[in-house]
Amino acid sequence: MQSWYQIFPKNPWLSIYAWVAFCILPFFFIFRKVSAVEILYGLAMLFLFFMAYRLSFLLGDWRIYFWVSVEMVINVGMTLVFGYVYFALFLSFVIGRFRSNSGFFIMYGIHVGTTVIAITFGFFLHYELFISQLPFLVVSVIGVVLVPFNSYNRQKQRKLEGQLEDANKRISELVVMEERQRIARDLHDTLGQKLSLIGLKSDLAGKLVGKNDESAKKELADIQQTARTALKEVRELVSEMRGTKLPEELAHVEQLLEAAGIHFLFKGNLEAIRIPLLVENVLSMCLKEAVNNVVRHSGAETCIVFIRQTQKELLLTIQDDGSGFEERRAVLRGNGISGMKERLDFINGSLEIESVSGTVLKIRVPSVILHTAEEGTA
Repeated sequence: MQSWYQIFPKNPWLSIYAWVAFCILPFFFIFRKVSAVEILYGLAMLFLFFMAYRLSFLLGDWRIYFWVSVEMVINVGMTLVFGYVYFALFLSFVIGRFRSNSGFFIMYGIHVGTTVIAITFGFFLHYELFISQLPFLVVSVIGVVLVPFNSYNRQKQRKLEGQLEDANKRISELVVMEERQRIARDLHDTLGQKLSLIGLKSDLAGKLVGKNDESAKKELADIQQTARTALKEVRELVSEMRGTKLPEELAHVEQLLEAAGIHFLFKGNLEAIRIPLLVENVLSMCLKEAVNNVVRHSGAETCIVFIRQTQKELLLTIQDDGSGFEERRAVLRGNGISGMKERLDFINGSLEIESVSGTVLKIRVPSVILHTAEEGTA
C-alpha cells in the first residue's frame, strides 16, 4: 500500500518540497478573490482535485479515466477563474502512469489541448497576472508536453526490467534443473554400469568359490579394479561439479600436455576477460575435455589455446597439429564432443570443428549471454 507522500512523483528535477509548494500555492491564488463564494468555490475545487488525484493513484481500472477527467475539468476551471495553471503538471505525471498505449495517447492529447486552450483564454481574463508569471507558464506548457512521455517511458522501463528480472530467475532455475539432469546422467553413466558389473561379478565369484578358486580370484581382482575405476570417475565428476576457473584449468592443461610430451602455447590476456562464473565453469570443462582428446587421440606435438573477447562474442580456440578430425571422427564422437555441446547449450554457446593441419575447436559464446548472466549474478 502506498504512503500518502508517494502521490508526489519521484522526479530528478523536483523534490518533494517543491511539490508541497505547488500544493500550497493555490491558496494564494484563491484568497486573492474578494468574493466569499469564489473563495469557497476555490477551496472546494482544491479539495476535490486532491481527492481525485489520490484516487487516480489507487485505482487501476476504468475509474482512473473518470477521475483524471475530473482533474482536467478542475484544472481548466482553476485556470479560468483563479489563473492557477499548475495543476496541469500534477496531471502530466498521472497520465504518464497509464499502462494502455491507446489510453495514454488519448488522455495525453486531451490534456495538452485543454491546457493550451485554458491558458489562451486565461490571458484574456487574467492578462496582468499571466504576464507577470509568463516564464513559469512557458515552463508549465513544456512540462505538460514532455513530462507525460518521460513518466510513461520510465513506467515501461520498470515493467521491462521486472520482466527481465523474472526471465533471469527463470533461466537460472532452468539452468539448475538442466545441470541436475546432467549430473544424474553422468552418475548413471559413471556408476550404473560399473555397479551392475560389480554385482554380476560378485555373484559369479560367489558361485566359483570352492569350485574354481583361480577363476574366483580373477573375478575378485576384476571387481577390485572396477571399484577403483568407479571411484576415480566419481572423484573427477565431483571435481567438475565444484567448478574450475580458467586460470586454474589452464595451469592443469599445461601440466597435462607437458607430461604427454606436447608443447603448450597460450595466446590471450585473461586479465582482460570479463565473464560470469557459470560461463567460466562451462568453458573450463570444455577446455579440459578438448585437451584430453588432444592428449589421447591426436598424436600432436603442439597444442595452442587462444582466448579473445570482443563486443560480439567470447572465442576460445584449441588447436593441435596432430591427426585431422576426419581421421579420428569416430573416436571423438564418443569422447566428450556431445558432452561439450550439451554444456555449451546452457549458455547458448556453439562448437565448431575444423581440420586444418590438425584439428581446430572453436567455442563461441555471444556477448549478450555474457551480459545477461553477469546481471543475473550481480
